[in-house]
Amino acid sequence: MNRRELGDRVADAAVAGSGVLLAAFLVWYVGGWGGETLRAYVTDGMYPPLALLSTVLGLRVVRRGGLDARARRAWRFITAAFFCQFVAHASWFVGDVILHSDTYPSFADYWFLAFVPFLFIGLLLLPGVHRHRRDKIKLALDSLIVGASTFMVVWYLVLGPMVCSEGASFEQVFYSAALPVGDLVLIVALATVLLRRSAATRAPIRLLACGVAVYVVADLYYGWIQLHAGFVGGTWPDLFWLAGCFMFILSAHRQYRTARAAGGRGAGSRTTINWLPYGAIALAYGLFGALAREQGMYPFGGMIAGAVLLTTLIVARQMYALRENRQLAFTDPLTGLANRTLVAERLAELSAQPLDEGRHAAVMVIDLDRFKPVNDRYGHNAGDAVLSAASAAVRSVLRAGDTAGRLGGDEFAVILHNLPDRAAAARIAERLVEALHTPVIFGDYLLETSASIGVAVRDELTPEGDPLMQHADAAMYAAKRAGRDRYAMFTPELDTRARDAELRRAIDDGDLVVLFQPAVDLATGAVVAVEALVRWRHAQRGLLMPAEFIELAEETGAIVPLGEWVLREACHEAARWRATVPGTEHMRLSVNLSPAQVHQPALVDTIRNILTETGFPANRLVLELTEGVILEPDSQVVARLESLRRLGISIAVDDFGTGYSALSYLRRLPVDVLKIDRSFVTGIADDPQARTVAEAVVRLGMAFRMSVVAEGIETADQARILAAMGCGFGQGFHFCKPLHGRTAAQVLRRTYRGVGAEE
Repeated sequence: MNRRELGDRVADAAVAGSGVLLAAFLVWYVGGWGGETLRAYVTDGMYPPLALLSTVLGLRVVRRGGLDARARRAWRFITAAFFCQFVAHASWFVGDVILHSDTYPSFADYWFLAFVPFLFIGLLLLPGVHRHRRDKIKLALDSLIVGASTFMVVWYLVLGPMVCSEGASFEQVFYSAALPVGDLVLIVALATVLLRRSAATRAPIRLLACGVAVYVVADLYYGWIQLHAGFVGGTWPDLFWLAGCFMFILSAHRQYRTARAAGGRGAGSRTTINWLPYGAIALAYGLFGALAREQGMYPFGGMIAGAVLLTTLIVARQMYALRENRQLAFTDPLTGLANRTLVAERLAELSAQPLDEGRHAAVMVIDLDRFKPVNDRYGHNAGDAVLSAASAAVRSVLRAGDTAGRLGGDEFAVILHNLPDRAAAARIAERLVEALHTPVIFGDYLLETSASIGVAVRDELTPEGDPLMQHADAAMYAAKRAGRDRYAMFTPELDTRARDAELRRAIDDGDLVVLFQPAVDLATGAVVAVEALVRWRHAQRGLLMPAEFIELAEETGAIVPLGEWVLREACHEAARWRATVPGTEHMRLSVNLSPAQVHQPALVDTIRNILTETGFPANRLVLELTEGVILEPDSQVVARLESLRRLGISIAVDDFGTGYSALSYLRRLPVDVLKIDRSFVTGIADDPQARTVAEAVVRLGMAFRMSVVAEGIETADQARILAAMGCGFGQGFHFCKPLHGRTAAQVLRRTYRGVGAEE
């Protein structure tokens, strides 16, 4: 057991012991045992140890409570207030039990009074959420309402009789007035803390507030009784003071535990109506009613009743206006669901609240499939009809207490609470998919709808601060990629940010590897080129193919450094072959260029620098572009490709025929090589129609005077048929699988020796 654990156990034992001691005293007090003197002495002896424990626990919070700078500063003042209480109670015990002094105000009384400013400053320094100027003004007004209402009560019960009392010295009257005024100041500070909401949601502050409240009640009685009959120890106010001391102990102890458990993380707040000012107004009117009853109902009774009614109507109107304003501020006007602001608020609450044992929560992101074509074809009114129908479908599935909101456009969010298990979230998602698949009738049209849903579940294993909305969003995109009209549960493999960071680390740490696949002349069988292909040597998942990480790299932008790394590594390796393998000086190197790289302004300079660094000649390099680049090339892209051509670099269109390329762009762009996708090669040996389509694509490339390369050749028949069509080059497993650099060098050495190349 380390020192911190030992300290925690000692503190727990001390707090429990003080609670047992207070409970025993309460039983003894209620039982009426002992005379008046004994009761006073026992009561006086209870205070110092309780006050000392609250001070020690307060110091513990300040020194090792894990607080931020402002909270630590606040608890320094609160602990100083506890210390004033300890000095006051210890002095009272000495003066009352040992010295039998009845001086008023005594030395202890001044320390009781010193308690007020320290606690006042500490309460106001407690951190809260950031507020705008108008929110601060409203908070100040609400606090002053509470203070003014309390002042009326304090004046009637204590201050008024004190000012009018006879036979008391100025010092006695001053102190007797200072104590309730100090309590009034504490009430204002306490109201400010409670009205902040963010601080009031914390148990330590609620305990501190309760302790101050019971202290104020006892103080008011103490100030009044001193001027009328003199205070006698061992009476009911002592029960309130002792309870306040114990609440201070619990507050400090709970603050230490809460700060350590939460790591300084503040709780979320929720904008609701603050009832405290209205409760204070009700208290003031209650006092007026009591006065009217004592003085006779005429003339004040009717006037007070009318004032109460008017105030009630004004408050009711304000409540209605606040509710209406909140609805306007937090409701989507089209669907009636929560808007993005309210969804974010509820999500913050979900993240801040601890889960009950064995319970789960979930966040869902819903995106309507193919919503844009509905808007484009039928108009925005049709789109609004689809959104309204979708919101009704979502409502029909959810339970009371769950939150459904529209994030914007055709995207919705759902927050589920108190689920029995993870499977419950999946069942709700499945019902939502079914409900959202219902067609929508719009005029004479029947609009087909569906949705893709991503689900992120929060349970006891979910890390603190887990971005549930982002995880649900990642799962939603996974559902889109899987075919739409379905849901997907979030798994760590879908965490785009984590996977992006992992991929970038792999690039920096050298966990990627470049393989090379030869391309041959279909007429002679000679190797004329090699294509660089990237793989990821993952520590847990083994060797990953490009399909498992290239799409991620394109989404996150990691494709730019990845593409530069592949080009540099491939050029380094090919340059070594040129120096060590005779016959490879005429061989070309093909490297894929991503759309993101093509749109980089510094593309030409980057490639030029890589060629200079590696010593690989530009006229032997072929850069392969996907059809996505050539579909709608802008002037800047065309200019970059032309600059690369002027360096001697050849441009190829990769996987031709899999997209929607316009033939006119093939004439505009500086393209030298057309690579036919493997989907046109498969089946040409057995299917006449497939053979006709493949031949048409080959003829197309020849018509544009491009070199045509067929990918994915797996049999000799496929190679023979393609050669007969006029296809000049091919690559695939029939010739050679992708090879590591050293293995590729050995294959090239044997190949060029076999065709008569010199050693």
